Amino acid sequence: MTRSVLDTTVSAETPEGILLELRPAGLCARASAFLLDSLIRFAIFYAITIVTAVMGRLGYALLLVLLFGLEWLYPVAFELSPWGATPGKRALGLKVVMDNGLPITPAASITRNLLRTVDFMPFLYGAGIVCLLLRRDSKRLGDLAAGSLVVHQPRKARKLALPDVPPIAPVLAVAPADQAAVISLAARAPRLTSERLDELASLAAAISGDAGRSGPEVTARVLGVAQWFLGKRPS
Repeated sequence: MTRSVLDTTVSAETPEGILLELRPAGLCARASAFLLDSLIRFAIFYAITIVTAVMGRLGYALLLVLLFGLEWLYPVAFELSPWGATPGKRALGLKVVMDNGLPITPAASITRNLLRTVDFMPFLYGAGIVCLLLRRDSKRLGDLAAGSLVVHQPRKARKLALPDVPPIAPVLAVAPADQAAVISLAARAPRLTSERLDELASLAAAISGDAGRSGPEVTARVLGVAQWFLGKRPS
């Protein structure tokens, strides 16, 4: 129960059978993106208003067309672009995708944006906000109808950096899951205090032949085994 409350990630499987982990964007991020997009649209509308002020009825007609485009075509055009997001969402690191993680389709984009009128009721997006807060995947009514998700863009994976220690062969067979745990410990080593690192390394000391022992020398050998698991060999 605790994990379902704290962990808001959702899993999606692509048609190719690839399992993706998506992080739905919450109310704060989406509201901030909406405000930024509103400012951008207002700036565009204000600039065009100045230009068309001297054009009389023609200028007024152009403003009406522009207003329609900014309200309805602006989000659809950007969601169907390669970025999959309006400028406001891009600035916040958000993207609109289908439930399976694939790029949003034209039909889905049009549907979710047309239903903003329903999300707006009874006022100030009340229905949309309530729906968003009640759902673990943070969907508003338009997203439910379109089968879409607003998600955080995945962060670029950082290059795995392990302490510079010589690789050492393990003294016993180690299961793949345990190998991954040792590599993970080595990757976190630079962010741990020396005392905590020695403590954790002592739990895996058996793989380097140091079972029951602890200390900097034991830690260095455990980290050396991690290097071995990554395929490095003594030169």
